[in-house]
Amino acid sequence: APNFRIEILMLQTNDNVANALKDAETLQKMIDDRDELGLRNPGHHLEQLQLRSWLLHWSIFIFFKNPMEEEPEESKTEGLEVLPAAEMPTYLLNKMVEFFVSQKYLNALQTNCPWLLRYLTAAVIISKSRRRTLRLLVNVIRQEQYTYRDPITEFVECLCVKFDFEAAQEKLLDCEKVLVGDYFLVNFREEFMNKARLFIFETYCRIHTKIDTKMLSSKLNMGNEDAERWIVNLIREAKLDAKIDSEQGHVIMGKRHASSYQQTIDKTKDLTYRSYQLINNVLNMNNEQKKSN
Repeated sequence: APNFRIEILMLQTNDNVANALKDAETLQKMIDDRDELGLRNPGHHLEQLQLRSWLLHWSIFIFFKNPMEEEPEESKTEGLEVLPAAEMPTYLLNKMVEFFVSQKYLNALQTNCPWLLRYLTAAVIISKSRRRTLRLLVNVIRQEQYTYRDPITEFVECLCVKFDFEAAQEKLLDCEKVLVGDYFLVNFREEFMNKARLFIFETYCRIHTKIDTKMLSSKLNMGNEDAERWIVNLIREAKLDAKIDSEQGHVIMGKRHASSYQQTIDKTKDLTYRSYQLINNVLNMNNEQKKSN
């Protein structure tokens, strides 16, 4: 652990970042391996919760580290692969989402440190893993809305739960203020705002069959031709089934039906998460009953 903290303080090159990430993964494995001691130590579960909460907090320093302008041609550490600077931020944020939404660490986040939802939500919006983890993130935000909420989590709630696009745009302005004042997120402000705007209009396109390009251009503060090009790029990037009728000034959306395979995957993910939550609730109730007796 001391070496891990020293490496975080020395995040000056991508080589250091890769080393720190490797040590974080080693610590995660060590913490998870301690689960086998639970039957012999009554206070083990509380210790595990504290250790996982500790690792979640320290890992933020790694995952939201900016790419370095100068980097070595090859890693100075033998056997360590270092990605190019341009690829490092996306890679780190994808690793963060994967780490934070794993069942045991997501449970630690909800139980002990719900304020980290800000960083998980920001990472999901910025990273390429949004489509895979959005439903799980929305469920967590709804569960924790009475414990923790800020403009970033409220933005997702307005967009994905209430489908209130006007409120989502207002929350996005509040998000920018939060980003400017956050030590970890300030350098991701521009990228977050761009991805969040894409998220708004991607969601808008998914729930409407016909969209007026003039209305979109006014919301985007663009000319009609610029807005049309922007929409074409959005459709291509989001892989939407849509076509543009330039004469009528409309975007016509095709019908989207999730495959039975994808529906099975989504339902299985939800079932696994809910089962894990149910087991934890039962264990907590049993522990409380034992203490009262």
